[in-house]
Amino acid sequence: MTDRRNDPGPEIEGLIRTIEPRLIELRRDIHAHPETGFDTIRTAGLVAAELGALGIEARTGVGRTGVVADISGAFPGPCLILRADMDALPIGEQTGLPYASTIPGRMHACGHDLHTASLLGAAYALVSLAPRLRGSVRLIFQPAEETQESGAAAMVADGAAKDADMAIAFHNRPELPAGQVLLNRGASTASSDEFRVVVRGKSGHAARPHAAIDPIVASAHIITQLQTVISREMDPAQSAVLTIGHIEGGATQNIIPDSCMFEGTVRCRSPRSRDLAEAAFRRICEGTAQALNAAVEIDYARGAPPLMNDDALVDRAVSVLGHQFGATPQVEPGTSFGAEDFSYFSELMPSVQIFIGSGQPGRDDRVHNSDYQPDEACIGQSAIALTRMAVDLLS
Repeated sequence: MTDRRNDPGPEIEGLIRTIEPRLIELRRDIHAHPETGFDTIRTAGLVAAELGALGIEARTGVGRTGVVADISGAFPGPCLILRADMDALPIGEQTGLPYASTIPGRMHACGHDLHTASLLGAAYALVSLAPRLRGSVRLIFQPAEETQESGAAAMVADGAAKDADMAIAFHNRPELPAGQVLLNRGASTASSDEFRVVVRGKSGHAARPHAAIDPIVASAHIITQLQTVISREMDPAQSAVLTIGHIEGGATQNIIPDSCMFEGTVRCRSPRSRDLAEAAFRRICEGTAQALNAAVEIDYARGAPPLMNDDALVDRAVSVLGHQFGATPQVEPGTSFGAEDFSYFSELMPSVQIFIGSGQPGRDDRVHNSDYQPDEACIGQSAIALTRMAVDLLS
């Protein structure tokens, strides 16, 4: 734990406040030029240039368009990952801000522009503080957090997590006032799995159903039975979500078609629930189809796993950030069934996701909204939080 007689807090605060205007400038530049998915080429170039100006050698093209850079301390010790996502969303911006998106149909509506600028701020401070660190900080700027094809998974496959010992991610939270800190115990987000099921029968005249095998009726029975996965097979304390969002079968009113398709998503907040849900899903689809003399094809694709916070890192963050900001962070069980692909790192090492308030006074913003206008004060606060956590964990 940090020695209060040699509290690094004021020094960290001073370093970040010095660079804060530049961080806001960088955020606005990134906001005006949003890039989606893996197409974060301009953003990655900007990040690499800023790191280079700090004397930090950056590796580009990691996980296709990610950026990785290490800051080595003066003494041996563990490797801590600090990760920020860089990609925007396919949303047309409606804010009317002077630095609004210049690219139609794209917007930083989730605040990843804030995250990128904040991690650059932490990089600036940690270069100055490196002589006191025991170990190293690995900065990870990640593309494609908002897509089913995960940028985190791609970066892990390219070695971004190699030899790392622990990891921290952060996310702005407009439901909280700027600077307020929130932490979750256990799962912070859910797994995100997708499925597509094709039920195959035998086409025929609608007036002679006995001569056909109706895939629409079979699909209806399967869909109804799938709801029992949540209501009758999952522990209520480990709940899950199963949603069918699309169904399609047939072309006209007097023909029983050959096939019917439906697709949707399954979200679970623990690895065990995820395994149970997939096994039950497959059993119900196959068993119900067989009972109705139909065939079934299942394409069940696992996406990001649930993001599991490490209890020890949560406790550390409560203590360290409480001391830094003078207010104990909120800690509550996670309730989100959204997905966050930082979970690919949390599968490999002790990890924690920190939420930093970004709500502006007088506004009621939510992420993924075309009029999202976060408070830019959260940039400096996030940079301070990341830097303080790194200094504490590597002291």
